[in-house]
Amino acid sequence: MAGSAAVLEDSSLLSRLDRALLPLERFCALLSGLAIFSLMFLAVYSVTGRKFFASPLAGYVDYIEAAMPIIAIMGVSYVQRDGTHIRMDMLVSALKGRILWLFELISVLLILLLITALTWGAWEHFERSFDCARPFCSRDSSVDIGLPIWPSKLVVPIAFGVLALRLCLQAVGYGRALLLGLEQPVAVPLNLTVAEQAELEARSLEGAD
Repeated sequence: MAGSAAVLEDSSLLSRLDRALLPLERFCALLSGLAIFSLMFLAVYSVTGRKFFASPLAGYVDYIEAAMPIIAIMGVSYVQRDGTHIRMDMLVSALKGRILWLFELISVLLILLLITALTWGAWEHFERSFDCARPFCSRDSSVDIGLPIWPSKLVVPIAFGVLALRLCLQAVGYGRALLLGLEQPVAVPLNLTVAEQAELEARSLEGAD
């Protein structure tokens, strides 16, 4: 959801599964952050080498292409869990109760259908690139320095697979809220008011002290 959101937790099985998946999502997001940091380091190294030693980093563009799937996709499930992924919610933000949960459930199911198809296609794309009978187990490589491309292609179905698990949990959460008429269901992102957001920020500052 646009804006700040919170995910409630309790002792239910759904909430336990939600918390069990979270460390994996955080690890994926960490890998994405490390990839961004690595590209910053490589950029500095390449520019410094070009300017002072007339020798830029060989294959700089190849490294960028290899890291791009990690940067763009690995953290998607983490932001989906918190509801901080970019979305248009001018209509949904005005809805309440079962109508809201119905719209959220439909949207999550549509996303899950799309991600399932993309995961299947991405895995087949990886299989076409991977071949242990060839050097570096790769049927194709980057143009400049010949980096194997299959590791980057493998990132996509893995990241989409984690996202599919998250979407399944959220679909159950929204479906449960729809059937039971819950006001604050667990394992799904809930919009926060300005006052609630300020209260959470104050609590986080108190914890930091």
